[in-house]
Amino acid sequence: MSCLRTIDIVSLTGCNGIYMALIEAENLVVEFPVFTNSHRSLKNTFLNATTGGRIAHAAGNKVSVRANDQISFKITEGERVGLLGHNGSGKTTLLRALAGAYEPTEGCLNVQGRVASLLDISLGMDVDASGYDNIFLRGIMMGLSPREIRAKMSEIAGFTELGEYLDMPVRTYSSGMQLRLAFAVSTSIDADIIVMDEWLSVGDASFNEKASKRLKSFVENASILVIATHSEELLKDVCNRAFRLEHGRIVDEFDPRVEAVG
Repeated sequence: MSCLRTIDIVSLTGCNGIYMALIEAENLVVEFPVFTNSHRSLKNTFLNATTGGRIAHAAGNKVSVRANDQISFKITEGERVGLLGHNGSGKTTLLRALAGAYEPTEGCLNVQGRVASLLDISLGMDVDASGYDNIFLRGIMMGLSPREIRAKMSEIAGFTELGEYLDMPVRTYSSGMQLRLAFAVSTSIDADIIVMDEWLSVGDASFNEKASKRLKSFVENASILVIATHSEELLKDVCNRAFRLEHGRIVDEFDPRVEAVG
């Protein structure tokens, strides 16, 4: 039996600080079933090698990949947690569970606060709609109300530096222009919790410098950050806790400011 409870602090308290941002997991399991050709040992070997997750055999010889396996932790206000591990160790799956994209198969996950997910900043965008329409669409995807989006529209538009292109369909944009738009919207909300897969880099040198400052301010204003990274330098500069994952489990926890990443 799984349980997932998410509380939006902003809607409950009006940001008056009565409730504290919190992430708490207890024996968290996220598992994905494999429905075809599950009996073939070659298939199982391939899955194990590519996903890094644990292969579990259920009734009827069905196979599932356990991407997160019995994970427990508590993250409170002021903590910046870095997730380390090889590709397939379960980092991105855990981030997606925290963002609400995946529901636990077993265990409990309690997330208190408004979550900003920077895992796929282009999610929800419509290439046939205008830039302005996509600001609205992406804002809705991130949980903003229409009133909140309208209040932020001018600031977001100005930050993108896209000018008249915002009246044109996004399919006419270059990939860099699309990233500018998605980044500006994604970093415009007042978030209690930020989940991120690596530090974002957007646009050319001049715009990326401006974007880096915005991202740093965005992170500093949040109560909690959880970021997956392969960068030892980033881990030491940004995080005050680190979890090392292997095969879907947390195998080590340390303070990257005082302990070697190893």
